[in-house]
Amino acid sequence: MQEITHAMRARYLEESLSTDLKRKMVFVGGPRQVGKTSLALRLLGDKRGERSPAYLNWDSLEDREHLLAGELPSSQPLVVLDEVHKFAGWRNLVKGFYDKHRSEVSILVTGSARLDYYRKGGDSLQGRYHYYRLHPFSLREVDAQASQSTLDQLLRCGGFPEPFTDGTKRFHRRWLREMSARITHEDVRDLERVREYSHLDLLLHHLPDCVGSPLSLNSLRMLLQVSHESIERWVRILENLYVVFRVAPFGGGRIRAVKKEQKLYFRDWSRVADEGARFENLVACQLLKYCDWIEDTEGFAMELRYLRDTDGREVDFVVLRDGHPEFAVECKRGERRASPACGYFRERTGIPEFFQVQLDGRDTGNEKTATRVLPFGEFCLNKKLP
Repeated sequence: MQEITHAMRARYLEESLSTDLKRKMVFVGGPRQVGKTSLALRLLGDKRGERSPAYLNWDSLEDREHLLAGELPSSQPLVVLDEVHKFAGWRNLVKGFYDKHRSEVSILVTGSARLDYYRKGGDSLQGRYHYYRLHPFSLREVDAQASQSTLDQLLRCGGFPEPFTDGTKRFHRRWLREMSARITHEDVRDLERVREYSHLDLLLHHLPDCVGSPLSLNSLRMLLQVSHESIERWVRILENLYVVFRVAPFGGGRIRAVKKEQKLYFRDWSRVADEGARFENLVACQLLKYCDWIEDTEGFAMELRYLRDTDGREVDFVVLRDGHPEFAVECKRGERRASPACGYFRERTGIPEFFQVQLDGRDTGNEKTATRVLPFGEFCLNKKLP
């Protein structure tokens, strides 16, 4: 893998963003420290990590004063507005900039939250922007050969640029601790009304143990001694801040599928201690990145689901395109034989392809189930995942 700092590394969305910025505003949402600022600076032509005058951050008092006064940097073909969603009237503010300057400047809006969710008042921006979701590094994004050594580093350090690039356990531990504090005490404070931050801290600490199994909000309610409504709201807050995401079951074909049991995963799979659950979480993030990439660049309605019936048979993931299943994926650490559940669901659903991905091993298959068993890296190359 070529050595390159995360600030210099080209990201998988750059070409699409550059094209769309010629036509409309572009919004980029994603987790804190996923690389949005570095991406924005590269689009501004700065590849050395220096702040361009065309980069305005709402957290800067000086930049905030200019924005509230309706002032944009002069003679700049592209202007970046970062974290402006923390302002209650941000949509009206951005709309005014765009309507006034659209013929002379392109506008890129970035933020560490779902910009399509935090619509705190103001006129709709419908039709004025394209929305993208930036994900952490994935295997092929940092290594075109999808090597095992790179996969091991991703599993150990996660896909966020700083800890992945540093690669040491010490830096990773410190980064995780600081990130958790910023999420619960800064991001939540800026965007939500939460009184019991200690409960949110405890929830964030406990949720990694829930990865890989159906999420029980009732168990979390009993653990924290709060109402079901509070637990649901707090999990939704973490979703809106791009900390976690949930995957719903898929019920199609001739199966008695579970209907309400959702599974939860972290955007940063390195939080998950159990190695098997961590690998499953990494695969979930890769498939969600694929879904968001196709949806954001091509406009198809993409969904990530999982298969589980009332008898307990399960396949970890199924990808849907415009409501139709595209392929299913089962995660195993090293099993060479295809899971019987893949064959069972293949006979009873309209899913055309089944894959069983593993941490290592060789490409194989099973004539009865037509399930392709292969290493995760080879799967990423086969499906040309971003």
